[in-house]
Amino acid sequence: MKFPVLAITLDLDDTLWPFAPIGARIDQVLFDWMREHSPATAAMYPVAAMRELRERSFRDNPHLHFDLSALRRLTIQEALESSGASLDLLEPAYEVFYAARNQVECYPDALDALARIAARVPVAALSNGNADLERIGLAHHFSFQLGAREHGAAKPEASIFHAACDRLGVAPAQVLHVGDHVEMDVAGAMAAGLRGCWINREAATWNHPQLQPDLQFDTLTGLADWLDANLDAADADAFRST
Repeated sequence: MKFPVLAITLDLDDTLWPFAPIGARIDQVLFDWMREHSPATAAMYPVAAMRELRERSFRDNPHLHFDLSALRRLTIQEALESSGASLDLLEPAYEVFYAARNQVECYPDALDALARIAARVPVAALSNGNADLERIGLAHHFSFQLGAREHGAAKPEASIFHAACDRLGVAPAQVLHVGDHVEMDVAGAMAAGLRGCWINREAATWNHPQLQPDLQFDTLTGLADWLDANLDAADADAFRST
């Protein structure tokens, strides 16, 4: 299938890098820090208990689902309060978490493919997560980063896709959103009027009852190859002339 692509919005977690190893490292790093700085908190909330507390905070605060940083702070705050620790530890503990959260290891194909894609069309990062591309060292590949926290609503809400398109200066129909999640990324983008590309690294089965992705690849390299084969120079030049 060939269609015009003047810009791309790109998911981050589980699209550029796997999140599971990051999540496991965060849990351990935060526990180790608590064991040193607040032993009572570490004793009350070992890794599994802290994870349960975080999951409960998520369930109990649906109004904050667009702001994972706020939810993380709530979790740490409750752990500190419940264990009788000083809330002066809240921000230092959060910074320990956030430093670990931004230690990512990209999929083997991702960095080369991202560079190829960004050389073709403008790319905007569009994420429900709280990764910081400046800290990670990948911001130079992107026109900008738009997170759910900054926008005030999370994917699959149409408004966050439209906000990215507005900042890109490109009509939604000429923007391709690329991500791993069937509902939040691909179906959400397509319902908002964008094209949708599913990065299906796990050989999963597409399960949306009404929509089919415009494109599907098992790596970002597949998308880079598709752009090389299908994106005319005139398509890319059209963005730069607007």
